[in-house]
Amino acid sequence: MSRYPLMVIGTVAIDSVETPFGAKQEVFGGSASYFSYASSFFIPAELVAVVGSDFPSEYKKILEERKIGLDHLNVLPSGKTFRWKGKYESDLNTAITLDTQLNVLLDFKPQLNQGVEPEFLFLANIDPVLQEEVLNQVKRPKCKLVACDTMNFWITSKKDDLLRVLKRVDLIIVNDGEARQLTGQPSLIKAGRMIQDFGPSIVVIKKGEHGALLFYEGNFFALPAFPLEEVFDPTGAGDTFAGGMVGYLAKQNVLNFETLKRAVAYGSVVASFTVEKFGLERLRLLSLGEIEERYQAFKKICHF
Repeated sequence: MSRYPLMVIGTVAIDSVETPFGAKQEVFGGSASYFSYASSFFIPAELVAVVGSDFPSEYKKILEERKIGLDHLNVLPSGKTFRWKGKYESDLNTAITLDTQLNVLLDFKPQLNQGVEPEFLFLANIDPVLQEEVLNQVKRPKCKLVACDTMNFWITSKKDDLLRVLKRVDLIIVNDGEARQLTGQPSLIKAGRMIQDFGPSIVVIKKGEHGALLFYEGNFFALPAFPLEEVFDPTGAGDTFAGGMVGYLAKQNVLNFETLKRAVAYGSVVASFTVEKFGLERLRLLSLGEIEERYQAFKKICHF
């Protein structure tokens, strides 16, 4: 049996990022990296991903700083790690992709070890065909909550596969552009309701610096983003948001509207720290006490 109640399947990557505030090469990134690091502030997480022989040993040590299981981090000796290069200009909500090298992701076939039965599962931003392969290996109702993410590329190229996945998940976290693209609806309220009709009872739509929307059954909640004077690097903020939110939900082990609202707030708070430095640098310096302090400040700002 797995000793990690939360499992994430996604990417572990090497990024090169340029923002109006600086540039950095060889940054440790990837959806599963950000998610697992963020969620580990609340509950231990198991990471399922693939890397190549060029994956730096110091990056693995960064993951080992937290309660993150690496039994499913596969190293393919004949390949190279997934790499992404991008930049942000005046609109820090939108990344401009300059180069993508899939490398070992082209041969990625996620296989859960025998006896692994996660209670909470997050399917990060990967091919929906791979997301479905993982779902086929997970036992319900042993797995209490299945959440997922996606992106514009999969909505365009593999929408039918994605819709099959959505029929089997409880929660989806997407940004505003993806929600509109998936539904064809300019109104985010209508888009959120329509995505619920696709399958998930819980829909979260991220709006970058403008906050997030939560749809749960017949309930609706809107939350602003935590106000920051400076944003250094937005890369990974969405995955960190998801990690903070799902990690908090897994820790509470209670699924209702009030818990979901708090989970969205915690996800926003953890994400607000991520953007203060490149990659995982700020999260590595972060403490649960800092998260709680900012959460309380956020609560005061939003209350009236």
